[in-house]
Amino acid sequence: MTIELLSRFRTRQEQKTVISHAANGRVDIVVGTHRLLSKDVTFRDLGLLIVDEEQRFGVAHKERLKQLRRRVDVLTLTATPIPRTLNMSLVGIRDMSLIETPPKDRLAIQTNVARFDRTLIAQAIRHEVERGGQVYFVHNRIESIYSIAELVTRLVPNVKVAVAHGQMSEDVLERCMVSFIDRKCDVLVTTTIIENGLDLPNANTLIINQADHFGLAQLYQLRGRIGRSDRRAYAYLLVPHAGALSAVARKRLAAIREFSDLGSGFRVAALDLEIRGAGNLLGGEQSGHIEAIGFEMYIKLLEETVSRLKGEEIFDERRAAVNLNIDLRIDQNYIPDMTQRLTVYRRVAGAKSEDDLTQILSELHDRYGLLPASILTLADYGRLRVRADALGVESIERDHNTVVVKFRPQMVVDSVRVLEMVEEHSDVTLVPPGLLKIDLCAATDSSDAQLTTSAPWWAGRERAGNASLRPNRGDSSAEDALSPSGIFSRVTGVLAELGSTTEIS
Repeated sequence: MTIELLSRFRTRQEQKTVISHAANGRVDIVVGTHRLLSKDVTFRDLGLLIVDEEQRFGVAHKERLKQLRRRVDVLTLTATPIPRTLNMSLVGIRDMSLIETPPKDRLAIQTNVARFDRTLIAQAIRHEVERGGQVYFVHNRIESIYSIAELVTRLVPNVKVAVAHGQMSEDVLERCMVSFIDRKCDVLVTTTIIENGLDLPNANTLIINQADHFGLAQLYQLRGRIGRSDRRAYAYLLVPHAGALSAVARKRLAAIREFSDLGSGFRVAALDLEIRGAGNLLGGEQSGHIEAIGFEMYIKLLEETVSRLKGEEIFDERRAAVNLNIDLRIDQNYIPDMTQRLTVYRRVAGAKSEDDLTQILSELHDRYGLLPASILTLADYGRLRVRADALGVESIERDHNTVVVKFRPQMVVDSVRVLEMVEEHSDVTLVPPGLLKIDLCAATDSSDAQLTTSAPWWAGRERAGNASLRPNRGDSSAEDALSPSGIFSRVTGVLAELGSTTEIS
């Protein structure tokens, strides 16, 4: 088996030879950098493409890979997939597997976020050098990188400092890196050029200047350059004073400090997806939120397209859109793991019956204990949507203190029953051709009180002895009409009465 290397560090003649051997099939495996994606590189019979550190490839590179993908199998490796790639895996376009077991004897990296302080920098460097290790100092500004190197030399005069960045010539950069690998220098002041590919077990302290300017995945990748042995590693993220940090920067730094355990790449990528958005599968944006049609509709259309391409049967189901301006986030103290919270969101949103919701609540109760208000509010949302789907409701929207229920032309509800209910309840009005308006602040008469009292769908389970499923919520008729529980009780009660002559699963 013949293995060759292709990168800019090889001479022109060596590159020409490797390209020629790849084209005529005289080489079996070619290991290379982005140079492999150049137009002059061809393969006689390419069967497998392995892409390491996929997040380092831009849109143009991925377009080049798509041309190869039509003929070859592709295996993509990355610790922190970009939001678009992770989203493609979550919706089924790509298959994904996770490796969460760390190498033997590896230790979690101790991460500290601190203001730029010369004393702290000197202490961190001195501590690492005294125990025989080496230090990365990341400063991602070439115009001032040599000034930082001089500062390090003044702070710790007895250490040897080297500088590395991408604008150096190949020979100078190679000599610098070889010198650091051979331990001829103690501190490497560098740009993000070290972000990928370096495996130096002796370098176990990382200092990142202006860490608030880096992305979440980039910080995670940089931190991964240290702690590659059985020795404890330390990462220092230097930032200006707290008032200068944006809200997004605060969130990124808090996350990188929290996700310090080995194998946290997926959780980092999931949070990056939440912060930056899922990107555009058909365009150049690798992050960003879908503002035109909404994320839920985007995912639905995407899943239908994937199923169609797989030859699977597609069911054209129309779900009611429910927007009551109520916070549906699950309490993180109840379900700490982000992946599990996402799973609960997805299961509740996809529930087709009240039995499905009851099963979900029972599982959560058994696994996590008594259900908090956030879970019960999410369950209220799921139940309302199930009832709305059964009655042919197109949307339920809240406008201040009024809730508007819009029916589809092919609604299931008997129009005579709608007129009767409007006459019976002063807080409900009919706006032709298919709108019901519910006044949340209007006082309800006795029949309304009975209506909302019967609304809690878990009351039967309480009477059956499983009262722990809904602890300490009290009688819904006494609840604040504008509280989440009051709004859901009122609207669900109206739908319950509308469906009193309609069979609802």
